Amino acid sequence: MAQNATIYKVELSISDMDRHYYDTHKLTIAKHPSETDERLMVRILAFVLNAHAYLEMTKGLSTDDEPDIWQKSLSGELDVWVALGLPSEKVMRQSCGKARKVVVYSYGGKPAEIWWDKIKSSVARFDNLEVTNFSEHDTAALAKLANRAMKLQVNIQERDVMVSVGDTIVYVSPLNWKPAR
Repeated sequence: MAQNATIYKVELSISDMDRHYYDTHKLTIAKHPSETDERLMVRILAFVLNAHAYLEMTKGLSTDDEPDIWQKSLSGELDVWVALGLPSEKVMRQSCGKARKVVVYSYGGKPAEIWWDKIKSSVARFDNLEVTNFSEHDTAALAKLANRAMKLQVNIQERDVMVSVGDTIVYVSPLNWKPAR
């Protein structure tokens, strides 16, 4: 018998000094049975880093033709396509053809580094692609914050991220491997 998704209620208070974005988002997130706490928290962090009134979580792992997060324009075009993990060059190429901006957040330590070394030359031509990596240490610390009811205060300044839950603070330093042009 297949397991059901676990529902997480997340309140995000975002203060992004880099983009001058300040808002609170209340999210209901379905965690797929095969999704780890680390991936869930990376997904939330990706949402924070791209926060916008029209940004939304998608079905994620349960569908192959959707990103983890997207932002659509009022007329239905894909403005932002956010993917997590280590997608293939083919998937990134197709994504870049579908959306105005594509952001990939890789994580996982050495496997992510090997993936990037292998793929970076073939994706350099995509002007609308941005690739950012999170260190294994940072994502492991974030995973410890996972809880089915979370109130996260997130501050972003000079691309450094501070995530706090109560008295616990986790600092994340995203490493931009490929900026969009």
